[in-house]
This record gives sequence, structure tokens and C-alpha cells, in this order.
Amino acid sequence: MDMSDIQVIRQHLIDPEICIRCNTCEATCPVAAITHDSRNYVVDADKCNGCMACISPCPTGSIDNWRTMPRAKAYGVGEQLGWDELPAELTPEQLSAAGVAAGAQMPAEPVAVSLPAAASGEDAFDSAQFGATVPPWSAAHAYTNLYGAKAARTVTATVTGNVRVTGVGRDYDTHHIVLDFGTAPFPVLEGQSIGIVPPGVDAGGRAHHARQYSLASARNGERPGYNNISLTIKRVLEDHQGNPVRGVASNYMCDLQVGDKVEVIGPFGSSFLMPNHPRSNIVMICTGTGSAPMRAMTEWRRRLRKSGKFEGGKLMLFFGARTREELPYFGPLQNLPKDFIDINMVFSRTPGQPKRYVQDAMRERAADLAALLADANTYFYVCGLKSMEEGVVLALRDVAQQAGLSWETVGADLKREGRLHLETY
Repeated sequence: MDMSDIQVIRQHLIDPEICIRCNTCEATCPVAAITHDSRNYVVDADKCNGCMACISPCPTGSIDNWRTMPRAKAYGVGEQLGWDELPAELTPEQLSAAGVAAGAQMPAEPVAVSLPAAASGEDAFDSAQFGATVPPWSAAHAYTNLYGAKAARTVTATVTGNVRVTGVGRDYDTHHIVLDFGTAPFPVLEGQSIGIVPPGVDAGGRAHHARQYSLASARNGERPGYNNISLTIKRVLEDHQGNPVRGVASNYMCDLQVGDKVEVIGPFGSSFLMPNHPRSNIVMICTGTGSAPMRAMTEWRRRLRKSGKFEGGKLMLFFGARTREELPYFGPLQNLPKDFIDINMVFSRTPGQPKRYVQDAMRERAADLAALLADANTYFYVCGLKSMEEGVVLALRDVAQQAGLSWETVGADLKREGRLHLETY
């Protein structure tokens, strides 16, 4: 065999020590090259085309890892799923032993490539392609990765509050949890997230990885002026297919008592941030605990309005749940002034009523949304289960087209200008 015929690739890998299992990469990948099991997210070398679509959205940078490998010796999906850390780059001696001739042409660094429209199916609507990977131009500077595995340190927070925020019912037990960092610096912004490290080990005897949760509090604290944050966490008792499971981190967090200590990493996220310039409008579309960043943004705007020092634009919320009892913060939402925020609640499992979803409410408010879509000062935020994303973006497209706007132009502007943010899982 001619050693010059050995094909060498730059294999795309995900660092399991940094990854917070947020599913952003898998949801973003246009060629379905990324998959996961209960432990790791991995990249299939046979499918990955180096398009780089997953790089910017990753909140931790764990996705931006590459190894020079003979294609025939590329790390398989099964092998990667078992990793606790990335393998080292192969040495010249190891490459030679694998059949790569000394001085062989090494692959170039991966660069973004354009994908054909049919990459996700000829007639498929790829909602993810419209999601912005840059923050609004007026967003505050976000600090990220201050604590974590590769930073060689975590930070300990103290539980100062744990309150249930849904009605009575075992299947929708959702908690509002407040964590205080004491004197440890932990600067955050609305839209960012943190990682919670559950104690103990998994069935294989390995330490649990961190789980990601979005902040539900404003930048100056759940209690203004204090070094604390809040989270909205639903107790997980079944998976998306309805099979019984017991979520490791969610049950751990929901059972915490005031005074308990929690190991935290982060913060994460530098694009799902709110605008800060006067008269900027915010449209929030969420389901369930996807309400966490929306609560944070709403609370910051409420505090600014109370101070009289900021002239905010419109706030509009589309909030969905199966029933009223399952909708977090239902009571507090009723107390917000109608001239401050335009709230649209929808329920898909109300007895005796037809199923309604957030995209249905959006279409009913098409005239108002069309005016906001045409305003360059409007920013859209979508957070919740992945299954809602396509319906929401399709509704925005339909609203734009019915108003005589070009969705190709509007959609491209929303992405380029950091005005449509998708955070689904």
C-alpha cells in the first residue's frame, strides 16, 4: 500500500470535561452528525462535514476540539460515548505507526462551509438556521467560564430559598431555587446559565457531570444588591417519550433545604442576552421552565421602569403549558401591570377545550407581531422543548409574509443582527 494514499482528517470531537450537555450542538447541526447518550455528546466522523455551524452557539467551547487522525482510525461514536476526557493529539511517531508517512500533507484547519438547502431534506424547514449566534448590539458584556472543570475550580453556593411555583400535582413539580455565592465573584446577565454538579456517582461509578439551568433572576440578584441568583427547575420523573426516569440533578435540586451547599460551574452563554438600548422591544416565547430567562429579562425591565431611569419598549410574552396548574409563576404573572407587559397564556390540555400552543396565540396576534417584526429594535427569544421551535419560527414566517414582508430578508436580518435567539432542548 502506498502510504501517500492514507487519508488524514481533522476529526471533530467534544470535550466531555467541559460539555454541560445542553443539547445546543445537536440541535444546531444541519447534517445530524452529533448524537448523545445519558453521559456524553459525540460527533460522528462519517457525517461531520466541518461546516462549523455548531461552534458559535456552544456556551462552553467544549465543541471546538479537533484531532489529526487517519480516517480509517477515526474515533468511533461508541468509543467517544465512553470517554471521561479527550485523548491527546497523536504524535508524529503514532501517526507514522498508523500508516501516515512523515511529511504527509496534513489537513487544513476546519473552516465554515456553505450548506445546500437540501442538507436537512429537500422540503424541510430548518428553523435553527434563523437562530442568532451573536448578542444584541446593546447587550452588556457577559463573563463566561469563570468556574469549571478546565478552570480547575468550582464555586460553592448556599441555598437560601426553595419554593414550589406550580399548582398541586406530582407530574409538574417545579421549584424556584435561590442560591447565594457569599463573597465569591459570580457576575451574571439575564439569559445566561450555570451548571449544577450533583453529588455522587452514576451507575458506572463515575462522578456525575454538571447539568445546565438558565438563570431566572436579574443581573443584580434575585434580591437586588445581593450576590445571589435564582433557577426554575422541574422535577424530572419521565423522559420525553413518557418513560419513567428520575432526573439526577433535578430531583437533587428540588429536594434541597435552606442552608444546603451546592457545587456550581459557569456562568455560560454570550449570545442569548437582552438588549439594553432605550425603546428596544422584547418578545418572549416559552414553555414550562423555558420561562426562566424570560422571568429574568422581565424582572430587570421592571426594576429599570421602577427606577424611572430607562425608557423601555414593548414587552410581549407567549407562555405555554399543558394546564394552568403546570404553568410556573402563574400567580405573580397576574400582578404585573398590563401597560408593562402583554401576556398571552396558552394551554394544550385544558379539559373540554381545544389544544392551543404558543404558535396559535402568535398567529392570533399577527397584526401586533408584524409591526414588531418590521421594527429593527425588536428582539425575539424562544426557550423550551425542541419540539416547539419549528412551529414558533414558522409562525413568525407566516406573520411576516401575511404582512407583505419578505421572510428571506426578515429572517436573515434577525439572525445577523442578533434579534432571534433560540434556546431549545
